Order: sequence, then structure tokens, then C-alpha cells
Amino acid sequence: MIRLEQRLTTLKELRGLRTIGQDYGALIALVVLIIFNVLFTRQFNSWISITDLLVHVTPTLILGVGMTLVIATGGIDISVGSIMGLTGILTYLIFSGKLFGIQNIVLGTAVAMPIALVVAALIGAFNGLLVTRFKVQPIVATLITLITIRGVAEVTVNGFQFAFLSAPIVSWLSGNLFGFLPRQVILMAVIVAIFAWLMRATAFSRYLLAAGGNQSAARLAGVPVNRVLIIVYAISGLLAGIAGLAYIAFDSAANPVTDGLGKELDAIAAVAVGGTRLTGGHATIVGTVVGAIFIQLIRQTLVALNVPNDIASIIIGMLIVLAVFLQRQRKA
Repeated sequence: MIRLEQRLTTLKELRGLRTIGQDYGALIALVVLIIFNVLFTRQFNSWISITDLLVHVTPTLILGVGMTLVIATGGIDISVGSIMGLTGILTYLIFSGKLFGIQNIVLGTAVAMPIALVVAALIGAFNGLLVTRFKVQPIVATLITLITIRGVAEVTVNGFQFAFLSAPIVSWLSGNLFGFLPRQVILMAVIVAIFAWLMRATAFSRYLLAAGGNQSAARLAGVPVNRVLIIVYAISGLLAGIAGLAYIAFDSAANPVTDGLGKELDAIAAVAVGGTRLTGGHATIVGTVVGAIFIQLIRQTLVALNVPNDIASIIIGMLIVLAVFLQRQRKA
């Protein structure tokens, strides 16, 4: 009898450890990675190194927030990288005076940014319409947009890259507040805080998760599923536009071919590693933050260890497989 109780106790402890690993695995891995870098990477614990990490992760994390909402509905949005590229090109064309003929670069930038973001949101809403009205599978709908928007961006400027070191968007978004805090990091923190609150304290989050859990049941319960999906994809497009502005501000250039290329995969990886279930009905913005920082820190750690980038991609792919496996275990 005593041995049986001991076995049951051991079994409960193992299940408890497995639950902790499933729920907090990404956070534990991030802490371990940080400790490793503190011990073995030179100057890792300097303020410059920390802010550099956060600035580099900003576009991916902003995309990841929107991707978290989309995946929570049971969908996916692989067009966000192309929307980033188009946003950069559109912003450049407007503030440089090539599109609307605005010669004042400050006024042109003030006009360009909201127009570019509105266009990005409309593209996202179009994805939502394809999914809801025309019943196109999310991955197919956003694949159509990915190809089309990237093509539009390239054709518009014949595939050329444009540098704009003196543009106000560069000097403002790439600058620091109080001399030490990057504005891009502040922008990222504000977006994360807004959507973390949105998913915790609003009725919209309940509608969103209900639509992701079971659309038929959600409709019977009175949830406006189609409207929720269109809004979610529009938000994803808007955040992709913001990520595009942050990207060109950091790079001081707009390139229709490479801007945002592959960023949708990084965002999906951040969401998966962070613990949001790819089957829908669940979302964790904080988990996506952990996942995005973890993936970026892995890249920087491997670079510091002189590991080639293609090997880093393989490692990140293995992490996604592990994250999906843990999600399946949690569901079981």
C-alpha cells in the first residue's frame, strides 16, 4: 500500500513537471539562454547589447502580436512580410514627393505614414473578406495576398532599393528617448501592452477565442464571427504596416524585394514557441513576447558563436516542432 502511494506521488510529480514544462517551457528556456549569455558572451549584460536585442526583435514581435490574434481564430496570415515591404515603398514614394507631389519632406512624412498604415489595414481586411465571404482557406487567401502585394511593391519601383538617411521617419523612429531608450522599443512595448489588455479585459477577446474554438457554436451563441475575423485580419495588416515602418526606420532604406522577406515565418515561430495553440481558441500575448525574444536571442547567440545562419534556421525549425509537440501533449 505504501509503495502504491509512493508510485502515485511520483506520477503526480512527473505530471506536474510536464505541465510546468508545457506552460512555462519557453520562459524557462529564455532564462537559461540569458544566463548562458551572461556567463559566456562578452558585453552581453551591457545596456547597448540589451537595447540592440530589443530593437532587432521589434518588427518580429509587432508582427507576432497580430499573428497571435489570427492564429487564435484558427487561421494564419503569411502575407504580413509582403505588407511590410509594400508599406516601406509606399511611405518612401509619398514623402519623397514621387506619388502626390508633396515637396516638403516633413509634411510628406506626416501624410505618408497614416496612408501607408490605412492601406496595410485594408489589405488585411481584404484577407478577412476572402476567408469569410468567399470561404477561402486562410493560408490560401493570405498566400494570394503575399504574392500579389510583393509583386505590386516590386513593379511600382522596378525592384530598386531607396535609401533615405535624412528622412524624419528615420531620425524619429530610430532615435532614443531620454538619450538611452530607443523609440522603437517604446512603440513595441505600447503595442504589446494594448493587446495584452485587449485579450484580457474585453468582450472582443471572448468573441475572438470563441470563433477560434468552434465557429458553429460561436455563431449559435450570437458571436458575429465574420465581423470578428475581418477585424482580426485588418489588425494583423495594420500591425504589419507598423512593423514595416519600424523596419525601414532601422534600415534607413526601403527595398521591395527583401523588406519583410521571411518575417511571417519568424512571427509564426514566435507565436508557436510562446505557447499559443496553432489550432485556435487560445492566445497569449505575453507568451509571444517570450517566444520572439527567445528566437532573436538564439540568432544573436549563434552569431556570437560563429554558427552559420542556415544552421540557426534549422535550430529554430526544430524549436517550432518541439513547441507543436508540447501543444499536442497539453491538448491530450
